[in-house]
Amino acid sequence: MAFLTGVPDGEGHAGARRGGQRLRLAVLFLLALALLPGVARAQIGSDRYSAMVIDAASGRVLYAANPDAARYPASLTKLMTLYLTFEALRDRRIALSDRVPVSAYAASQEPSKLDLRPGTRLTVEQAVLALVTKSANDAAAALGEMLGGSEMRFAQMMTLRARALGMSHTTFRNASGLPDPEQVTTARDLAILARHIIQDYPDQYRYFSVPGFVFHGRLIPNHDHMLTTYEGADGLKTGYTEAAGHNLITSAVRGDTRLIGVVLGASSNPERDQHMAALLDQGFSSLGVPGSGILLARASGKKAGGANWGLIATAHAATLPPALRRPGGPPPTRLAAASRWHKKHAHLVHNASDHLSPHHKPHAPGHAGAPALSHAPAQKPLPVPPTLT
Repeated sequence: MAFLTGVPDGEGHAGARRGGQRLRLAVLFLLALALLPGVARAQIGSDRYSAMVIDAASGRVLYAANPDAARYPASLTKLMTLYLTFEALRDRRIALSDRVPVSAYAASQEPSKLDLRPGTRLTVEQAVLALVTKSANDAAAALGEMLGGSEMRFAQMMTLRARALGMSHTTFRNASGLPDPEQVTTARDLAILARHIIQDYPDQYRYFSVPGFVFHGRLIPNHDHMLTTYEGADGLKTGYTEAAGHNLITSAVRGDTRLIGVVLGASSNPERDQHMAALLDQGFSSLGVPGSGILLARASGKKAGGANWGLIATAHAATLPPALRRPGGPPPTRLAAASRWHKKHAHLVHNASDHLSPHHKPHAPGHAGAPALSHAPAQKPLPVPPTLT
């Protein structure tokens, strides 16, 4: 790499031009190397890089790099916020149509956000969609306050649930993933959480694959580009802070095999996505599953095969019809077919609870509106495990 050291004395302007050309070529070479599929070497060996790939069915680890090293989760934190939301929906403590109040504190959260205003409300389902698409911090804080009484208390609930799931090295301090030096996790713990979301709440898991939704007339697209660039990818979440780097959890299905990948601490979104694709390909190959997951993203907004990505027009339009569900198996990824079904049968989704998941049906008569959390524990501090150091 001697050509990076500069121009020798006496070569004049011509030498300077040649040196500048050599420098530009060197930079282009390094950029091309970093973008090669499966390379992404800039991450490897960095002080914030971790990764893991597991078989979702068995939990078997197929690849691991620094899997138990403390890392900042950034917006991957929202996976636990969503897990507790799905748990509350399952237990019928809340319903998708319940209204989530927006406090001044929730509205004040830093971007990414929906720009919610204090005193307004959004539905639980809108909040869920905001978390999985835009990774909205204001919606996350509002959900945390609704479920826990305060975000601090909700963070204690998150940590306790993490330990109950086997996430022994994770501590949460807020619902969004905004920077906090005591909010830490590991690649292994995040893989555990993603696996629990997929297995414990298969109906709700479908939200992670929506390409976007409409909120107050605005189109809110999904930040997760793996949904359109990696065949079989159907969720879960992206995340970024300056301290954490670029984080990603992806689940993808080929045939009857589902893998979960975790990449933490990448230096850019393209590097993160390329590395995730390479790790998943490597994982499928190690299990004898053929094919490459790489897709060419099309500017027209179409997936391979020409199917259009449609945005979710309303909250309940995210509910898949029974014909497209596979109970107990991997969630379907045919979003285009689901979108066409909903355009044709949207009135059934809104007017007949039989077309909704059992846990998404409205409350019985007499419990309409936004009921209090009848199962919420007493408002006293919860014990919090020590922060990982």
